[in-house]
Amino acid sequence: MSHNEQVTTYYLEMTAPDQLCGKPKPEGLDVTEAELKEFRFNRYLYQLVGEPWQWTDKLTLSDTEWQSYAERDELRTWVAYHRGAIAGYYELEHQTGGDVEIAYFGLAPKFVGMGFGGYLLTHALQSAWGWGDTRRVWVHTCTQDHPGALNNYRARGMNVYRTEQE
Repeated sequence: MSHNEQVTTYYLEMTAPDQLCGKPKPEGLDVTEAELKEFRFNRYLYQLVGEPWQWTDKLTLSDTEWQSYAERDELRTWVAYHRGAIAGYYELEHQTGGDVEIAYFGLAPKFVGMGFGGYLLTHALQSAWGWGDTRRVWVHTCTQDHPGALNNYRARGMNVYRTEQE
């Protein structure tokens, strides 16, 4: 990315579960919660999925910092598998006031463009609404992310409530 290129960050939200426009489950894609928390797994998923999009904010964290991030009760992780390979993942973070953030979401490089993103996001939103007293689900994405990300969030029923220019 050139230095003069502006980055736009989009914040999206869903305020009721009936706003979800779900996508059906593709054949051979299974999504499982990693119920036994292991920070090394979260770090691996972060690197696997984030590398093409320059996710760097957590690369410098120590093991201790990763552990306190990933092994909290407020964070849950789901992994999508296709034929035994990791196709993608998402993390949900339960925040105060009934907010759930889709903290990280994405597909592994080999699985981008196969039509898995719509279902994985549907799954993430359903999981978020099913977690306790959820009143709002939100996420942010930016113009450095996959070009289809914003459209996927919108297509599932999320609405942009704020944009920021960097």
